[in-house]
Amino acid sequence: QVQLVESGGGLVQPGGSLRLSCAASGSIPSFNVMYWYRQAPGKERELVASITSLGGTNYADSVKGRFTISRDGAKNTVYLQMNTLKPEDTAIYYCRVRFYGMDYWGKGTPVTVSS
Repeated sequence: QVQLVESGGGLVQPGGSLRLSCAASGSIPSFNVMYWYRQAPGKERELVASITSLGGTNYADSVKGRFTISRDGAKNTVYLQMNTLKPEDTAIYYCRVRFYGMDYWGKGTPVTVSS
């Protein structure tokens, strides 16, 4: 049974920073891809960033230069460092892991950017 638990969300002022974490547990092979998605109220879920087990990364255009995805393979944990946050970054942020054609999702952590 694979479980993903996100943490680190909260309320932050525009221009501020947050660091999200996603801890994965269970039988996860060493080769996998981990993702961060977000879903704002009334909008569809969108991909924010991804990282492979080899360290290759990909970002949505809206977060390039502001967000950084990283991972600790030994801990099966993926991070999302979010800087220069904007009100439009407000959303629930979800973690996803994919391997062998299977997907697992966390329950999300809310991020609110507001003054």
